[in-house]
Amino acid sequence: MTEKFYYDNKIVRNFAVATIVWGIIGMIVGLLAAMQLFKPELNMGSQYTTFGRIRPLHTNAVIFAFVGNAIFMGVYYSLQRLLKARMFSDVLSKIHFWGWQLIIVSAVITLPLGFTSSHEYAELEWPIDIAITVIWVVFGINMFGTIIKRREQHMYVAIWFYIATFVTVAVLHIVNSFQLPISWFKSYYMYAGVQDALVQWWYGHNAVAFFLTTPYLGMMYYFLPKMANRPVYSYKLSILHFWSLIFIYIWAGPHHLLYTSLPSWAQSLGVVFSIMLIAPSWGGMINGLLTLRGAWDKVREDATLKFMVVGLTAYGMATFEGPMLALKQINAIAHYTDWIVAHVHVGALGWNGFLTFGILYWLIPRIYRTPLYSKKLAAFHFWIGTLGIIFYAVPLYFAGFTQGLMWKQFTEDGMLKYPNFLETLLQIIPMYVLRAIGGAMYLIGVIVMTYNLIKTARAGKLVANEPAEAFALPKDYEPVGSDKKLHRILERKPMVFMVLSLIVILIGGMIEMMPTFTIESNIPTISSVKPYSPLELQGRDLYIREGCVSCHSQMIRPFRSETERYGEYSKAGEFVYDHPFLWGSKRIGPDLAREGGKYSNAWQFNHLLDPQTMSPGSIMPPYEWLINQKLDTTTTIAKINAMRTLGVPYEVGYEHKANTHLDNQAKEIAADLQKNNVRVQSDREIIAIIAYLQRLGTDIKAK
Repeated sequence: MTEKFYYDNKIVRNFAVATIVWGIIGMIVGLLAAMQLFKPELNMGSQYTTFGRIRPLHTNAVIFAFVGNAIFMGVYYSLQRLLKARMFSDVLSKIHFWGWQLIIVSAVITLPLGFTSSHEYAELEWPIDIAITVIWVVFGINMFGTIIKRREQHMYVAIWFYIATFVTVAVLHIVNSFQLPISWFKSYYMYAGVQDALVQWWYGHNAVAFFLTTPYLGMMYYFLPKMANRPVYSYKLSILHFWSLIFIYIWAGPHHLLYTSLPSWAQSLGVVFSIMLIAPSWGGMINGLLTLRGAWDKVREDATLKFMVVGLTAYGMATFEGPMLALKQINAIAHYTDWIVAHVHVGALGWNGFLTFGILYWLIPRIYRTPLYSKKLAAFHFWIGTLGIIFYAVPLYFAGFTQGLMWKQFTEDGMLKYPNFLETLLQIIPMYVLRAIGGAMYLIGVIVMTYNLIKTARAGKLVANEPAEAFALPKDYEPVGSDKKLHRILERKPMVFMVLSLIVILIGGMIEMMPTFTIESNIPTISSVKPYSPLELQGRDLYIREGCVSCHSQMIRPFRSETERYGEYSKAGEFVYDHPFLWGSKRIGPDLAREGGKYSNAWQFNHLLDPQTMSPGSIMPPYEWLINQKLDTTTTIAKINAMRTLGVPYEVGYEHKANTHLDNQAKEIAADLQKNNVRVQSDREIIAIIAYLQRLGTDIKAK
């Protein structure tokens, strides 16, 4: 006896609309950020639109708003049909949708205002982190509730990836969000220095793995066979692909920290597992591409399938290049350069973007019961999008090669051939222009797609509740034949599957992080390293607010090319009081780890006021507001108390003297500036940032 029920297409439509809207917004912000790298005045003189503030807005918008909504669109559509069941709760679906949009709006408001934790891809402050946790749990309850009430015996491969995504993202988000709040808009990470760096890149790399990869692999396994009208090439390969991928991926995070102060054993683990990642990653790509065997004529005619093929190809390219970049010899050249930015965007624009577009072109006509408005416009979108990726990535590869080689080049006399950082920067400005052109082309394609899909929707009518029927799941099912195999049995037990997935992903993270947190010798202390003064601590928080870490690293690697240019290489013990760490991942400007004492207070003041006068050709924007805005010292007591709670050795009661010490140090800097004909009040924000910059690296006295 069959049961009649209805698929919920309205929630799918809602997430699809959000995907498109936030995608356009995120890409416009990204284009503005890209253009500021060759024309910094495009921030229009506003402190809220500088590169440092809008770069995290762009990354959050495209990752969690564009890709996040696309994931939920694909999961809500495919999950219902794979399980032959409506979503567990319409109410939870609505809470999930509106809660996620509210989180995104909160990010849009807070990040330009400078409320940021500075952790890459996790910049949102603690109240929003809590909201993310709540909404993720709502999504999980809705997903597992649907799985439990399913009418299909076995969970298809796509659902395995959805389950792994849910449990792993939950673990990543919770572990990386251990923060001590000091106000509604400010917190300090409980980890410091090397430990914080390890946790951040364990999170950062696996956010790529389990937010940008595994759910998209699940959607690939569902939508690609549907589009091609072919079964998945290999069931056995999908099993091997899934379990090996989720086990190996979680170990690879330390390859973001090669040649840093991270213990070498952790770096080596990251390298080994990164190389191993090629096998499962390419296994998934091959499984997808071979699903199209016998359907290549259809690929030539169908723009939807073209998007999927190029998306899978981009996935293969990115997952080959990632392990290659984890090789120490290559990483020594590539790290901190635009090579990494090109690599990331091949995956983001090609894999995530193109799969999303392919799914939208396939899905919208079906839930509106009408043909796609224009196949020609879809084909135009495909070609301009592909050209956009090429124009975006290729110049950045050349920029990265240029940076890596020029930074390391010596003359025959053993001197740095290009000692001035700006010499390299000026060489790559034309490549930044080409990158922006590529981004604009890609954005034009998305706008054309939006028009095409709007016309498609208007020509049809949304089937909000799509009728379906299926046999109920028998309670006394006895497996026979091939169903007795271990994995086939596991596919009928969703909670066991979830627990096993959790165990598999926890192994790597625990083995990598536990020794760093529990064995003191891994992070040796240095007696000369002291806590920041109250003024320096306030200046450090302003440095974080302005997003300076987006352009400047604070990690000198043990290469002669770096020690000659920047000074003594960085030691793990220098960062024991840094909550959060600020090593950075990109050098658009020079490294600042030994900035203290390198220039006078007046030079630092004038450089912040008008960078081009002090460094001709600089693309750093002016920070005039730091001179006009008064430093908020009402938070000093809370900050000192929080730091003491986190293990920073401020003496008991020091918080009550802190503002007096802050005021005295500020007056000293202001007096020194006045000697150099620079008049500024001692209570201004610029004084605090100067104090912080002049402190950097001065605890270590190299011979």
